[in-house]
Amino acid sequence: MPKKKHGRGHQPQRRRPIARPTQAAAGPEEQQLIQALRSALRTGEPLEFLAVVSGFLEVTDPRNRDPFAQDERRPGLADLVESFIGTPYAETTAALTAIRALATDELMAVRIGRELEARRHPLPAWLTALDQARLDPDVWFMTHVLGDGDDYLFGVTLPTGEALSALVYVDHNLGTVVKDAFVVPEPLEDLAIKLGTLIDDPDQSLTRTDPATARAVIEAAIGSGATLYPPLASDSWPMCRPLVEWMLRRLPAGGVAPERRDWSEEESAAIADAFFTSSYGSALDRVDERDLLESVLWFCTGYATGDPWRWSPVTVEMLLADWFPRKVIAEPTYLAKLPRLLRAYIRYCHDRSAIRADLTEETLAAVDRYEPEYLNLVHSNRQKAMAGLAEALLESERLQGLSDSEWTLEHLARDVGGLDALMSLDDSALPDEEFDWSGIPADIRPTVEAILEQCDGCAVALLDVEHRTAMRRFLARAARTDPRVFARKGSSTRGAAAVAWVITTGNRTAGVWSAEMTAKDLLAHFGLSGSVSDRAGTLMRAAAVPTGHATSLVELGDPGLLVSARRRRLMQSRDKALAEG
Repeated sequence: MPKKKHGRGHQPQRRRPIARPTQAAAGPEEQQLIQALRSALRTGEPLEFLAVVSGFLEVTDPRNRDPFAQDERRPGLADLVESFIGTPYAETTAALTAIRALATDELMAVRIGRELEARRHPLPAWLTALDQARLDPDVWFMTHVLGDGDDYLFGVTLPTGEALSALVYVDHNLGTVVKDAFVVPEPLEDLAIKLGTLIDDPDQSLTRTDPATARAVIEAAIGSGATLYPPLASDSWPMCRPLVEWMLRRLPAGGVAPERRDWSEEESAAIADAFFTSSYGSALDRVDERDLLESVLWFCTGYATGDPWRWSPVTVEMLLADWFPRKVIAEPTYLAKLPRLLRAYIRYCHDRSAIRADLTEETLAAVDRYEPEYLNLVHSNRQKAMAGLAEALLESERLQGLSDSEWTLEHLARDVGGLDALMSLDDSALPDEEFDWSGIPADIRPTVEAILEQCDGCAVALLDVEHRTAMRRFLARAARTDPRVFARKGSSTRGAAAVAWVITTGNRTAGVWSAEMTAKDLLAHFGLSGSVSDRAGTLMRAAAVPTGHATSLVELGDPGLLVSARRRRLMQSRDKALAEG
């Protein structure tokens, strides 16, 4: 191996010292960061190290700030960089090198550059040449005829030959936002071939697309997603966002993202007329049905995908299980006419768009699946709201007049079940209590016992007594309220993982960017990968825990399911809001 050459006029013994004599020992948090960097570097895999640095950058990203805690002091990028500059180890030198490439702050890059000039730590060749990464010329686009969302695949190759490929999922039902993304250490062509061979759906396609347009669409979707609170989160997103954005910036600029269309009242009326004069809607051409379709078109054009003719099982769920019962206040007998109208309108839209009959049947099956829940909502919760439309309008005016502090209190109250519960909240620890079997049918007891045993094991291995009590309470409530959920065939392991996911996410213990434990870590305890959110949603509905579709965070709505640390944080936010009000 050839010897390293030294710069002109410099002898080895005259180099600047690597460590500064005045440097204090790293604190516990810094030691933890350095250990994470060291472990990633030792793998020799560029993605392992870049993922760690991307996570550090994401935690300091101001887009993650809680809008209801504006005065909260959180470390920023400058704090992170200064901590690495103050601890001149090989690991921090590597981290600073990666940060200079991934971050967009030019002044910060200059500051880091000056520091790196004074360091002599050997670095991997791929890292020192990160700015020379070569863009793969193709960008792949995977979509489905029902239009719930699209996947974009793009990649780069490092000068040393290692490949990185990103897959970004843009969800249109939530307003065209990035809902998930991940980066893998394999060539883009290999990933595209792999995904292509997995496609067995004739309604799904994988094609090349314009790189500049893809960049514009993804950047706009990242920006739109960043405005949601709580933020959309998965095992890898948004922790990989800085790395994905670095890769995106290597795509050509100048593309234009399609703008969401604004539909006029005249256009919506024309859509309704076309439906009611068709063979699908003529038998339903009545005043109530026309009024209901007007609200459905409001949902289609103002929410969901923005396309009045796009219907999938997902959009059906959004409409029936959440949007319509929450947005439309009317008599239950009137609202009960919606499912029949919706079935006819879906058939009309799918016929107009030449959607295959199998997909139409799947979408109609979703109406069957969510109709009982919808009818239950409009016949129960809505009755209280039907004290009159005037009362609803007064409430709307009240919300519009709320101050920032009042808005904060309204937001916090959802986590504990109301303002009264928020004002009387305490931070005493949940007791160590036995599982309450009262009211749980005997025929589902073996299934519940299997789930309970694994939940208790998770609490011992990863959590604590308070989380165990919360999981026991949640499981008991679900089994007692809707035993049918436990009478179905299903994996007890996935059931236990879903219970643990609901409680840890609701308590911000795992599965959120601010938690030390990721959802991946939690599911790994159960030997699972992927997601259990579908099973979790079923259990939440069974336990009468609020479910939403705008974000992936859980609001448990009951102090009895919240551990003391979570309640303490809510109390601190409450007291700050009261003081500012």
